[in-house]
Amino acid sequence: MSTVDAQKDRHSATDTVAGFLAVASILLSGIAMGFGLILELEARPARTVFAAVLLAFVSARMSSRYQSLALKAVFFAMFAWVVGMTVAVLTENSLI
Repeated sequence: MSTVDAQKDRHSATDTVAGFLAVASILLSGIAMGFGLILELEARPARTVFAAVLLAFVSARMSSRYQSLALKAVFFAMFAWVVGMTVAVLTENSLI
C-alpha cells in the first residue's frame, strides 16, 4: 500500500467537521419540518430551512468525503421546507 492510498483512508479534522455540519443541517430540517412544534420550539420553516441549506453547502465545500451526505441534506431540506410550510399554514403558526 502506498503513502497516497494511506492518506486517502485517513479522516482529517475537516472531514469530521463537515460530517457534523451535514448532520446539523438534517437536524435543522427536521425541526423546520414540524418536529419543532412537537418539541415546543418556535419553528419558523422559512428561516430554519435556509440555515440548514447553508450548512449543507458549507459541508459539501469543506470535504469531498461527505459531499453525498450534504447532497442528501439539501434534498431533505427541500422536502422539509414543503412539509414545514404546510404544517405552519395548517396550524396557523408563523412562517418567517
